[in-house]
Amino acid sequence: MWTRFAGTGKLAGKDAQERRHREEDSMEHLSRFAREFVKALRNLLPIVVVVVVFQALVFRSMPDDPLVLVAGLLIVAAGIALFLHGLDLSVFPVGKNLANQFVRRGALGLLLPFGFAIGFAASVAEPAVIAVAEQAQIVSDGRISALVLRFVIAISVGLVLMVGILRVLRGWAVYKLLIGGYALVLGLTYIAPAEVIGLAYDSGGVTTNIVSVPLITAIGLGLANSIRGRSLLADGFGLVALCVMVPMAGVQLYGTWVYTFSDASVGTAPDTGEDPTDWVVGMLLGLASMVREVLPLVGVVLFFQYVALRRQLAHPMRVVVGFVMVLLGLYAFVVGLRIGLFPIGSLMAEQLIEQGNPSLILLFALLIGFATTMAEPALVAIGDQAQDASLGKINGFAIRTIVAVGVGLGITVGVYRILVGGPFHYFIMAAYAVAIVLVFLTPRYVVALAFDLGGVTTSEVTVPLVTALGIGLAAAVEGRDVLIDGFGLIAFASIFPVVAVMVYAMVMERFPRLRKEPS
Repeated sequence: MWTRFAGTGKLAGKDAQERRHREEDSMEHLSRFAREFVKALRNLLPIVVVVVVFQALVFRSMPDDPLVLVAGLLIVAAGIALFLHGLDLSVFPVGKNLANQFVRRGALGLLLPFGFAIGFAASVAEPAVIAVAEQAQIVSDGRISALVLRFVIAISVGLVLMVGILRVLRGWAVYKLLIGGYALVLGLTYIAPAEVIGLAYDSGGVTTNIVSVPLITAIGLGLANSIRGRSLLADGFGLVALCVMVPMAGVQLYGTWVYTFSDASVGTAPDTGEDPTDWVVGMLLGLASMVREVLPLVGVVLFFQYVALRRQLAHPMRVVVGFVMVLLGLYAFVVGLRIGLFPIGSLMAEQLIEQGNPSLILLFALLIGFATTMAEPALVAIGDQAQDASLGKINGFAIRTIVAVGVGLGITVGVYRILVGGPFHYFIMAAYAVAIVLVFLTPRYVVALAFDLGGVTTSEVTVPLVTALGIGLAAAVEGRDVLIDGFGLIAFASIFPVVAVMVYAMVMERFPRLRKEPS
């Protein structure tokens, strides 16, 4: 009898211990979500400061519905927090484990399809790609299909990620691929319709973000670290740069097809879902569409985990919860954009135009570009990895500052083009020509990193705001076309940091005393 009671006591104690562990796990998840939410709010804070300063000191007014805008920003922050926390629980650990397994086994036959599948799935589910594609479909009156545009971008990223993996395995110089690739991109710019050129360059800038950058960077660094004779800095970086470049060509080819062969009358603008009497159905349909966005990423992970490697997931329930959080976060992010950041961008554009002072518009572009980039989490991560890989040659904080200056200047130049007019492709081709020339002059070890940094500067916060600013300015300035002139700011925000980083590296090589050892 005593034995039976003792056994019962042990079971009760075990149940209590499991309950305590579950409570501790729940508290840990809540704590991590709170930290991600605070980080997201901190990332939004520079934008809020710039907007408030302009509203209070320049415009001396308040938005019509400030509480709605604030609610939108909070929803965006909550969506980002859920999304990132879900990625940490599911996509990142599983994806990195898969990459490590392929590298350890040397399974090239599996590694290349895995690279394509990850690139495709991550780009299809990328919130910034979704946001830009939806805006393109709206301003083109449906002639450009948001879904087709996203698939073109995703296929381009998947294909070039395969090439990038081969580059690391074979030891090909990244600058040769970049020069050849951008020569193709610039050549297509001469024949592509004007309506699609700015969109194409913007599409390259938004392919690498909160979903794809960590996975792509981990694959590159893992490959470089596992192959004898490879440099982490020169060979580990560069995959992000290639994933930025090729979608520019893909979208230009798609746009050429659309504006050459498609019938303009068959396009339809997307349904905005603004029926207030049917908002519940709209929410359910929106959530169902988000399931469709995440399914490719889930399918890739599960296929390679169970079919290709024939291995069980270490923590299946944690992975399931993580994917659900990714889904809910992605949906909240898109909803928050529609009621928060896009209205802010459009409102600021209208107010700046009403002021009739181009200097204020350019100042706003410079400040908003610098402020958002300094808080960009992907940039912080890449900067820290570059500092570790460079063994003291590169200072992480200095790189972030240089990149932020480049983004601010790039957006300013893009806004200046909208204000004064002039073909977009002349401005952007000049910028890329400067970058290509600098490739031959800058230290080889920094070329791949410089182009990678250009791909991570446009964040989940910056992209919607900058896109809305460009579209708003193009709609407000007389003689501008929204589709031709409204897109392109992201492209400038992506190439100018590349130039800035290479110039910085050249100065540091020429004057090594200016280099400060990283703390």
